[in-house]
Amino acid sequence: MSYLETAIEAAKEAGAMLRENFHADKNVDAVEHHDLKLEMDRLTQERIFARIRKDWPDHALFGEEGIGGNQDSDFQWIVDPIDGTVNFFHGIPHFCVSIALRQGDELLVGVVYDPMTDELWTGEKGGQALLNGKPISVSPRKTLETSIVFIGCGKDEKALEVGLERFRKASLRCRKMRMMGSAALAMVYVACGRLEAYVESRISLWDIAAGKLILELAGGACELASPEGEPEVYAIKATNGKIPIDEVL
Repeated sequence: MSYLETAIEAAKEAGAMLRENFHADKNVDAVEHHDLKLEMDRLTQERIFARIRKDWPDHALFGEEGIGGNQDSDFQWIVDPIDGTVNFFHGIPHFCVSIALRQGDELLVGVVYDPMTDELWTGEKGGQALLNGKPISVSPRKTLETSIVFIGCGKDEKALEVGLERFRKASLRCRKMRMMGSAALAMVYVACGRLEAYVESRISLWDIAAGKLILELAGGACELASPEGEPEVYAIKATNGKIPIDEVL
């Protein structure tokens, strides 16, 4: 079993679980102003962790809902069991499972699975970015005027302020703006040419690790900046590598 095969099987198992429960009542573990924590987040991550441990019992596991495995391992699986939890809770079919593997600081595998559309994006170091097994690439668009840009606004006051100002400025130039609620899907949408850029001032590693590898293999560019003292939190600019995103963002 390869790393990529493990990630694909884990993502599909988790996705099937989410699809089966999409129309069911959701049990809420915690409520925050701009976010929710669901029982299904925990259960889905447990399913993914169990699948990974079966193949790679000595690897470290790091997910939005907690850690597991051997935390001294140089191999770390990075998991977001439901990227787009609020969408899932409200019955909006735009969410995904995101799974990545890194060795040290180097990403080896990335998988993003949308169970509602049955779209599977995959990437492996040294290989190609694929969507349902077919090669993908970023769009050829070079101007903001022809681009669709996803602006994330974060959840704290500062991130909201920065994100809303970016949205205002970009709206004056871009063809369209989008806020859809899933960072991982934003990344792979840029990778396959549906969007030209995704920008957010505060996002967690598990949201973007898999998408970063897939995007870069598809020809895109991704810039990350981590605030001091918060090593797994980032400001991100992910683009098709062609449009002058810094002009407005």
